[in-house]
Amino acid sequence: MPVDPMDVQKKLKSIKAEYAEIRLSESFSTTIHLSKRMIETCKVGTSTQGSVRVYNKGCWGFFAFTSLDMIDYAVQQALQLSHIQKKENAPTLSSLQTNVITEKTKTLIPPNTVSLEEKMHLLTQYNDILKDSELIENTNVLYRDSLTQYVLCNTDDSIVEYERSFCGLSLSAIAKDGTVIQPYGESDANYAGFEIVKDRHTMAEEVVRIATELVAAPQIKSGVYDVIADPKLSGVFIHEAFGHLSEADFVYENPRMREIMVIGKRFGPDILNVVDDGTLPYAGYIPCDDEGIKPTKTYLIKNGVLHSRLHSRETAVKMGEEVTGNARAISTSASPIVRMTNTYIENGDSTVQELFEKLWNGIYVVGALGGQTNLEMFTFTPAYAYEVKKGKKTKKFRECMLTGNVFVTLANIEAIANDCTLFGGLGGCGKQGQAPLPVSSGGPHILIKNVLIGGKGAGSRKTKSK
Repeated sequence: MPVDPMDVQKKLKSIKAEYAEIRLSESFSTTIHLSKRMIETCKVGTSTQGSVRVYNKGCWGFFAFTSLDMIDYAVQQALQLSHIQKKENAPTLSSLQTNVITEKTKTLIPPNTVSLEEKMHLLTQYNDILKDSELIENTNVLYRDSLTQYVLCNTDDSIVEYERSFCGLSLSAIAKDGTVIQPYGESDANYAGFEIVKDRHTMAEEVVRIATELVAAPQIKSGVYDVIADPKLSGVFIHEAFGHLSEADFVYENPRMREIMVIGKRFGPDILNVVDDGTLPYAGYIPCDDEGIKPTKTYLIKNGVLHSRLHSRETAVKMGEEVTGNARAISTSASPIVRMTNTYIENGDSTVQELFEKLWNGIYVVGALGGQTNLEMFTFTPAYAYEVKKGKKTKKFRECMLTGNVFVTLANIEAIANDCTLFGGLGGCGKQGQAPLPVSSGGPHILIKNVLIGGKGAGSRKTKSK
């Protein structure tokens, strides 16, 4: 990047503000999207962008730009904007950490060393595998890579230089048999090189195999069941249903959530520990957040009790709690907001086999196709499910849906296995129009009592655990 971070830092010295930061980036990226019948997208490009953000007496001034020649102008504009409105009794943002970081993603095959023809050749192989069944109605092969040079300087005297390589792949297929339509897909992405998407032929074979199996599988009968969730679904559940409620900006602005999300309140059994940790080498990794704060291992729930929440500088001051390094932005032209990183349920003290023996009769739900939340209420669609009889997986089901209240569900966790696994993907996380932000989520297998499952038919059915 044709800018010396030391010169950028000097520009901040001239600003009279409680806090200010300048973020800059230059990126080279590739996006390829193949469907069953055509190339939907093949896009290669570069982008330069940045922003200046200034805080004075409760007012943020923010100015984004697309040319590095505009830094001085952006500083003046952001400074003026920060004086437009002064709030009474506004929290003061004091200096927190001075971090000088120079870091580069370790890659075996930098994506920019692989030609577009090689990328298209490999993705076409995956697409050919996905199409290799008469039951496949449509396919999607999505590839994305980016190489970004990132600079952050702030009035804490922090200087962060990060050359990051992000690469990922998503493979999905839609099977159809008569009037039954069944999607299935897998995705993986991380801060890594092209090596993460090579040799994924087996993943493509699994996608088409499972999609064509599910289209012939029966629907589950609606009812209330004891359920084992696999690591991927337990991760989606904890990210979507609980993680977003732990983002302090949401809690601070929502009176109902402030009454519920009280530090020290019990939400689950003693064996339940929920963590957000941006230091781990998964898709949510950050050397520091977009306010120059290093991430920490933050226990959201510890031994079943609400322990802490995720903070930016501003929310930490407003709520009188410790900053956690969770202010993140989708790009340097977007303003940082409170976001998760790598969010997961920690290992419990049971084996997976012990969970199935404890469940005895019930449902095993696997993977995640999607879902939605509304405050404490959630609805998730697993990729598929199995009936469990006498502790063994038996019949496979398609099209089931889990719904409920997150706090009731957390309290109904009966046992937690010791096989925690984290997953990333190209889908990322979305909030306030900033998506897809790289994150990962996961956990071990968990046994939950009394879960409402929607499927075929009305009525209810409750299985009994051993």
